[in-house]
Amino acid sequence: MKRVRKAVFPAAGLGTRFLPATKAQPKEMLPLVDKPIIQYGVEEALNSGCDQMIIVTGRGKQAIEDHFDVSYELEKMLEERKKTDLLQIVRSISDMIHVAYVRQKEALGLGHAVLTARELVGDEPFAVLLADDVIDANPPCLKQMIEVFEQTQCSVVATQIIEGKAISAYGVLDARPVNGFNGRLYEVDNMVEKPRLEDAPSNLAIIGRYILTPTIFETLSQTQAGAGGELQLTDGMKLLLKKEKMHGYVYEGRRHDTGDKLGFLKATVEFALKRDDLGQPFREYLKKLNL
Repeated sequence: MKRVRKAVFPAAGLGTRFLPATKAQPKEMLPLVDKPIIQYGVEEALNSGCDQMIIVTGRGKQAIEDHFDVSYELEKMLEERKKTDLLQIVRSISDMIHVAYVRQKEALGLGHAVLTARELVGDEPFAVLLADDVIDANPPCLKQMIEVFEQTQCSVVATQIIEGKAISAYGVLDARPVNGFNGRLYEVDNMVEKPRLEDAPSNLAIIGRYILTPTIFETLSQTQAGAGGELQLTDGMKLLLKKEKMHGYVYEGRRHDTGDKLGFLKATVEFALKRDDLGQPFREYLKKLNL
């Protein structure tokens, strides 16, 4: 039985929706309370059993590498000042994972970013996590999907039920229910990118978590670039469907779209309220606002 050990994080995008904050800072490093967005995804992958992280970076993304690297000067200063709690936090980040980086020289789409990781992934199944989608779930969303993969040995995409016109902002599955997994599992026949409500084949939207077999690299290599010269992962997955089975899994958990300003603000509030050290005083502050 093949296992999922590697997780790919496409992080070469420009983050234009958060300008000017992302002019000189990667959007993946924007803090959700006190932790950068990408760290939530890395911790999810780690807690799901992945032990090798592959981050696809681009120009101006050095801060991501620095974050997961050892910071000798900072650690020395914290040690000298006896700030052991902060020292433990800083060291836990660099000790957390084995990470490799690959450069996407041009932002040519999500499919191209995944294809860039081909040499590091090799001939084995792997996960793809989009850092913008922060999913609060126990067990982690990716772990739920890995359990599906271990039983089916097929590619799995995370899905969320989206009602109404909002479905037009997503890739949408044309899929049939499969027995088991509490009615959350579907076999995918096709997928449609951002359909109109009346043309949507279902209310199952594709979310930023994927488990893919290495065959995806072959299909992406055969996929034609679309508008703007971008290579879309969805197009590569459509070709994959002609070769292999694929499943959609309606995960259990709460998704936060932190790539959207309003979604980022909502996530910040909800994660802060869940904190033992911040939750109660923050809740009292919100009550005083008389909203």
